[in-house]
Amino acid sequence: MSDNINKVSVVLGTQWGDEGKGKLVDILASDIDVCMRCQGGNNAGHTIVVDGVKYAFHMLPSGLVNEKCVSVVGSGVVVHLPSFFKELEDLEAQGLDCSKRLFISDRCHLVFDFHQIVDGMKEGELGRGSIGTTKKGIGPAYSSKASRSGIRVHHLFHPDEFEKRLRTIVAARFRRYGEFEYDIASELQRYRELAERLRPFVLDSVEYVHKALREGKRILAEGANALMLDLDFGTYPYVTSSNTGIGGVCTGLGIPPNRIGEVIGVTKAYTTRVGGGPFPSELTDEEGQKLRDVGAEYGVTTGRPRRCGWLDLVVLRYSTAINGYTSINLTKLDVLDVFDEIKVAVSYTINGKEVTSFPADLDDLATATVNYVTLPGWNQSISKCRSFDELPENCKKYVHFIEKDIGVPVKWIGVGAGRDEMISI
Repeated sequence: MSDNINKVSVVLGTQWGDEGKGKLVDILASDIDVCMRCQGGNNAGHTIVVDGVKYAFHMLPSGLVNEKCVSVVGSGVVVHLPSFFKELEDLEAQGLDCSKRLFISDRCHLVFDFHQIVDGMKEGELGRGSIGTTKKGIGPAYSSKASRSGIRVHHLFHPDEFEKRLRTIVAARFRRYGEFEYDIASELQRYRELAERLRPFVLDSVEYVHKALREGKRILAEGANALMLDLDFGTYPYVTSSNTGIGGVCTGLGIPPNRIGEVIGVTKAYTTRVGGGPFPSELTDEEGQKLRDVGAEYGVTTGRPRRCGWLDLVVLRYSTAINGYTSINLTKLDVLDVFDEIKVAVSYTINGKEVTSFPADLDDLATATVNYVTLPGWNQSISKCRSFDELPENCKKYVHFIEKDIGVPVKWIGVGAGRDEMISI
């Protein structure tokens, strides 16, 4: 096949999520025809600010803010239908017209309320070792999928088969957890109504994306969560339940690797994560709180305060190796305006040995000493800068330091929350 074939551009998170992927997707959506979510569920949280209006996305593709862009929820996404419609209603109440440009794959697995109940029970079982899930039922839904007992969108349109499958899977959960409160008759009736409401949105997303590629449409794949939360390559078991890296794009949308074009890694200028799990460069002192307050680091989906720390290049190198970023969007660089000095993690020392790659063993991470390089801050606001040349010299040096270390160019720099507060290089 020719190298000139039409390819899908990809936006992925490089750290533990919350890097600001939605803002870049929104900006890129002005030049694309189709925006597709490839994995995750309504456990994601993307905030887009346009003309002072905040749009909160959880499950729906961020391309919806651009009214010429078609958005598709791909087959790798697990979908809680009540949340799907609630999110859609909220966006439309803010003035977005999503009619005839939002679609959902008929292969998507469904998240039910019993999945959310089980999610809380599983966290309770783990006790002190809980991973800090969003309790949205995402993990249990993917578990149903992996155990081949899941229910997909297309099952909704065969009522007898749907009822049989739902009763079977709920009975299995009752055997596992005891008979928790769950009115299956009401749930069946609710989903009969939801099925008819959903029908106009449903399509064969595999057929759709390949037809769009043949027609030369510009397609953008939007990842949710981030590489360090990947089920295989993240800080397991403190991860999400899907493949959040480049592999999840192929499996979640049904496209082969040779259809992947530009891969943009979205990287916060420092590091944050939500929930439990290792975080080598975490700051638990006043500087960590300063990052949290200046960066408004509180979750879109949960409202939870995020854990904050310095940029970790060990993480970023590892993420780059797996996802093959062709460019980087460095976000929230303006948050560092108020620091006299800025530290960057460049390696770990584990059992007396310097390590420059991210280890799999969480016990090793727990004992790791982080080795930092300290760079001078710039102590002035960059929020009005609209070109790289306008940035303070020390700010430029910080960007170049990152580029040189990971070997990937920084193509966009976020200097504020608004759509227009982005430097394109």
